[in-house]
Amino acid sequence: MNKDEFISNVKKLNIEVTTEILDLLDKYYYELIEYNKHTNLTAITNEEDVYLKHFYDSLTIVKIIDLKTIDNLLDIGSGAGFPGIVLKIFYPHLKVTLLDSNNKKTTFLSYITKKLNLENVTIIHDRVEKYALNNLNFFDLVVARAVTSLNILSELALPLVKENKFFIAMKGDINTEIIDGEYSIQVMKGTIDNILEFYLFKENNKRTLIKVKKVAKTFINELRPFEKISKKPLQKK
Repeated sequence: MNKDEFISNVKKLNIEVTTEILDLLDKYYYELIEYNKHTNLTAITNEEDVYLKHFYDSLTIVKIIDLKTIDNLLDIGSGAGFPGIVLKIFYPHLKVTLLDSNNKKTTFLSYITKKLNLENVTIIHDRVEKYALNNLNFFDLVVARAVTSLNILSELALPLVKENKFFIAMKGDINTEIIDGEYSIQVMKGTIDNILEFYLFKENNKRTLIKVKKVAKTFINELRPFEKISKKPLQKK
């Protein structure tokens, strides 16, 4: 995806693309590639691939939710900042929390947010199940892009979502995950609000956005330790 294609397709998402935003993305790309030379952050380094598979792909979440209605957002397993930092660049009003258990990645996240002069971005180096203990029912929107199976992910993510707010899983093909995933969502006090499938520009790789509404508060005694979540994931019997 070259720059013109990127701009054209982002505008089709009804997102404004300014010169300032494009400058930030160029700087983001440059810093990512330079940092990646000594610290492995991504296998995708070609500029057109980064603009398609990281920048544009991150923005496709707006196909299923209006980010202008969101105040605070948590990105689980943010890695090198996708989608969290990209969303912050395009929607500067967002209070964004980037969570990752990999110290090398959170170190980069701190570095890049300073380089891009992004405000109201919090970097957390922790495991999501531990972070949830002190942050139940806190976020308007929790997102996770290409992170673990849907049933495990739902159990980890939904406790962090405010009642009547949303969790969105950004995934590929979910045919093998949806039955157990839907069961886990119900157990964790969520309901599927929408599932949107589409194909990524040019590559035609399948993408799926699963939008889940939290219908009731989570209490701390309902949380399971990660060992039990991973060894005995919630499954439809």
